[in-house]
Amino acid sequence: GTALIPLVAGLDAIWGEQHPFDLKIKMIALFIMLTGHALGYYAMFANRFFSGMVRIQTDRGHHVVSSGPYCWIRHPGYVGALLANLVTPLLLDSYWAFVPTIFLSVVLIVRTYLEDSALQNELPGYSDYAKQVRYRLLPGVW
Repeated sequence: GTALIPLVAGLDAIWGEQHPFDLKIKMIALFIMLTGHALGYYAMFANRFFSGMVRIQTDRGHHVVSSGPYCWIRHPGYVGALLANLVTPLLLDSYWAFVPTIFLSVVLIVRTYLEDSALQNELPGYSDYAKQVRYRLLPGVW
């Protein structure tokens, strides 16, 4: 999915009108992207059950993880992905790359909702964890 962002940016570079973003904006975007990747890796490191596929890993003794970034938000890996994806068009000098970025962000937010619902229904202790850590992605918002 995220391959759509550089693909559209590449097509924009070939056929579109160039509008390079300011270097200061790119530096801030790079910092945000690196922060997003760091948060994603931190989430993977803190949660040995982190997986690209939504499933309860009963074969591995799946249980609720509430340490590391999971003590603040319930889906820190997705926050990291959102941060990295949202600034990629800035680094690639492409306004058009925001189209797949916005689409993929909506898909990721829907996936977060569905995954959270599945975990609350199927993973013992997750509902209690969700009461303690109230926010899925953005503290104070959702």
